[in-house]
Amino acid sequence: MTAAEDEIPVVRVVLCEDHPVYRQGLALLLEEGGEVAVVGQAGSGEQALDVVAACSPDVVIMDVHLPGISGVEATRRLRQLDDPPAVLVLTMLDDDASVAAALRAGAAGYLLKGADHRQILTALRAVSTGSTYLAAQAGTALRRALSDGPRRRAFDVLTDREEQLLNLVATGASNDSVGRDLSLSSKTVRNMTSTVMAKLGVGSRAELVARARDAGLGTSR
Repeated sequence: MTAAEDEIPVVRVVLCEDHPVYRQGLALLLEEGGEVAVVGQAGSGEQALDVVAACSPDVVIMDVHLPGISGVEATRRLRQLDDPPAVLVLTMLDDDASVAAALRAGAAGYLLKGADHRQILTALRAVSTGSTYLAAQAGTALRRALSDGPRRRAFDVLTDREEQLLNLVATGASNDSVGRDLSLSSKTVRNMTSTVMAKLGVGSRAELVARARDAGLGTSR
């Protein structure tokens, strides 16, 4: 393997945080090792939408409490874009409602601001490649959400778009077919499917289809 083939791609990041000192310090910290390029910064959810449109990042690091629209609403709007960035929530809030709301909006990761540099980099790398990364506190809240009430409520952690995708996957449609129906690239379909699998705690596409059909999905396109 050549050095070029072994090179880890740089993750392009937009920071959305309303405290400028914290935001600028985090930007400097993330760029230290050369694994991350902070390509834009925003102090509000509305600004984040504009910055993302201009920069096309891989990941948006998003606080929950922001002036104007919340980080949850900003996440929801970002995930509705044709080629959406992954969203990693980085916040002080660790309550069940905040975790569940962020995941329903489409966040792929949830960290608390006490996380160290290496943990943030690990989370960034995970969500940038279509995986989900949850801090221990968020994972506990997610497990409670998945186990609380009838099985159908487990899908409350999915966004509307993710449930549309899951319905199509459950019919046996290929990634290309799902992509055509939802006007998404095959790569985006693969990444979204991986996120749905992680949110629902399943280990294979076959298990995902079985889980979806058991919940009544996959009967129509």
